[in-house]
Amino acid sequence: MIPLGGLNEIGKNMTVLEYKDDIIIIDCGLSFPDDEMYGIDIVIPDFSYLVKNRDKIRGMIITHGHEDHIGAIPYLLQEISLPIYGTRLTLGLVENKLKEHNLKAKLKVVHAGDQIKMGAFLVETIRTTHSIADAICLCIDTPAGKVFHTGDFKIDYTPLEGDPIDFHRLAEIGNEGVQLLLADSTNAERKGYTPSERTVGITLENIFRSCTSRILVATFSSNIHRVQKIIDTAVQFHRKVAISGRSMVNVVNLAIDLGYVKVPAGTLVDINKIRHLKDSELVIITTGSQGEPMSALSRMATNDHKAVQIKKGDVVVLSSSPIPGNEKTISNVVNRLFEKGAEVIYSDIADIHVSGHACAEELKLIHSLLKPKYFVPVHGEYRHLRQHAIIAQELGMDKDHIFIMNNGEVLSMTRRKVERLKEDIPCQPVMVDGLGVGDVGNIVLRDRKLLSEGGLIIVVAGIERSSGEVVSGPDIISRGFVYVRESEDLIDEARRIASRRLENCRREGLRDWSAMKNAVRDDLRNFIYRKTQRNPVILPIFLEV
Repeated sequence: MIPLGGLNEIGKNMTVLEYKDDIIIIDCGLSFPDDEMYGIDIVIPDFSYLVKNRDKIRGMIITHGHEDHIGAIPYLLQEISLPIYGTRLTLGLVENKLKEHNLKAKLKVVHAGDQIKMGAFLVETIRTTHSIADAICLCIDTPAGKVFHTGDFKIDYTPLEGDPIDFHRLAEIGNEGVQLLLADSTNAERKGYTPSERTVGITLENIFRSCTSRILVATFSSNIHRVQKIIDTAVQFHRKVAISGRSMVNVVNLAIDLGYVKVPAGTLVDINKIRHLKDSELVIITTGSQGEPMSALSRMATNDHKAVQIKKGDVVVLSSSPIPGNEKTISNVVNRLFEKGAEVIYSDIADIHVSGHACAEELKLIHSLLKPKYFVPVHGEYRHLRQHAIIAQELGMDKDHIFIMNNGEVLSMTRRKVERLKEDIPCQPVMVDGLGVGDVGNIVLRDRKLLSEGGLIIVVAGIERSSGEVVSGPDIISRGFVYVRESEDLIDEARRIASRRLENCRREGLRDWSAMKNAVRDDLRNFIYRKTQRNPVILPIFLEV
């Protein structure tokens, strides 16, 4: 078992199981850049091990359709062709993503309860509950014993749609014997149970019942159960529904086409044709619950949205909880909404969101049903993995049977024992910047960080190569350091220092341009730090004349 992503992080989940000449892949997700990754769009796993062993790959199976489990599939398919197994909604979301990249793949629909033969592996799909429909967990029969992968899950005894987790089958598998359990750790630190999705429905009904204004609900586009509940509540209170945000429109249309969302005729209205409706007759479902700068809700809050502007009296419901790192952007949007006179309802003041991940007591139930011999906590930062390990120990599991792993480490499993191997698989995060995949590394990020902190000074001079004489310049260009027109004295002095150093180089007979650039850079750096206590990036450019 080789995790290529998803450990010590939230995102880019990807796990590889390998037996002799057979490899299967579980999930292929992306993560979003942290604050130090300037200009990076997304982060994906390192596929180099899979590319190297492409002939062994028998296929990929996806547990559910969230971006952190499907987002990197187009990038893998550009390197490798392989069959992809998943439920109808999951593969529908994958297909939408592939169309954006002009790609095609062998997509094979499975249903909960199916068994899939993939080389030496027999994969059984089992119904589970999560914050997106059609989620599955996996029981994988291998020559070395059963591996159980929970995927993302929570235990919801009263889901809005469909049946709860197939507890009966989990208990059967536990009695058959599970050698290794890989289990979601996201909410391992939270005590008790994750509330049912129905609690959100009750809160929504209370908001709609007492409101005569326009209602805007921002939520995750993938949470189609939540979208269905918003639509049902709108119908109940005689309101029309408009959809805003590209991802929301795409996912809702897909869910309607596949039958996962049911909308009574005449309920949906075009977002561009809502002006004729009274405020009391309208609900807008939108993206932007995480405060993303270009999302529909953010654009509404700044009057940049073509069809909707927030006005006094609007009720805006943020039906989500902040993803770690997004707190500031969400706070900014909430403040702007309040400034425009809207009433904002969010998770701090109402039960308007429930997590899709299991809390401590639910994790204990899964462990008790499956009774694994060995355990690897997955899907979480180190603190989540550590807390999940403690839960397993409290249930009586031997500490030596629990492995808190890092991405790229290798776990060897036989019918007699499971152990960590000394070898590691290369799996540095691969950064995607525009159309560039993996062409931005630590050195480039370091330069971007320096540029963001200190700005840039460019020294341009025309130099006669043979004599070393400066025939034009040096000129100083500043970007992000100081405004030249307001700092003319500083710039003039910097120009004189650069000129003096170049003249010294000429007198000393120094003709190595690299050494001359270093000399000018060092003199300017010392001068600027002495004058300003700042360290801009200094870039000398010499033109041969």
